[in-house]
Amino acid sequence: MSFAREASRAVRSTLVLWVIGAIIYPFAMIAIGQIVFPFQANGSLLKNSTGQVVGSALIGQPFSSDRYFNSRPSTTSYSTADPKKDDAGVLKTGVSGASNLAPSNPALLERIKGKDDPEKSKKVEGDFTRLKTAGVQPTGDLVYTSGSSLDPHITPEAAIAQIARVAKARGVQPNQLETLIAQNTDGRFLGIFGEPGVNVLNLNLALDKIKG
Repeated sequence: MSFAREASRAVRSTLVLWVIGAIIYPFAMIAIGQIVFPFQANGSLLKNSTGQVVGSALIGQPFSSDRYFNSRPSTTSYSTADPKKDDAGVLKTGVSGASNLAPSNPALLERIKGKDDPEKSKKVEGDFTRLKTAGVQPTGDLVYTSGSSLDPHITPEAAIAQIARVAKARGVQPNQLETLIAQNTDGRFLGIFGEPGVNVLNLNLALDKIKG
């Protein structure tokens, strides 16, 4: 075979593989995703009762009101920082990530236990005290952040611990909230991997549908 024929075959093979790998395959995956898994392929977006998109089932959101089940703490405030007013530098190194603070780190202990404020001559409440004051028995995931700080789930135990507070704020029966928690608890993947978790945004959207 001549060099020209070999070169021509190599060029044609490269073009065919490029068309398959760079055009046909990606568009085929997009089509399959949109047809078979449209919810997941479009970001797992959740809507409220009026049809407005309020977030993603994959990304946590901050909830602090007594009328809602609270999320676990986040070192990045769930990436809600304003780029123009990012005094804490949340967005300088990305929008997710752990604090990497050791259990003995003073900054972590101050956030959890509180600290004295010399300027105001009083003690600033920590997360542990705040939860106890609200009548919530603190659990690990209500005190510590997740590895990504964007975790949308809390444990069923953390959700159950908040029932009394939410029921009182909304004037609903605790058993109604127990049912909601059970309905919005994601089980283990394939029944064996991971631990059950409650999607906080899903739970709070369902909560808004209950009339108190």
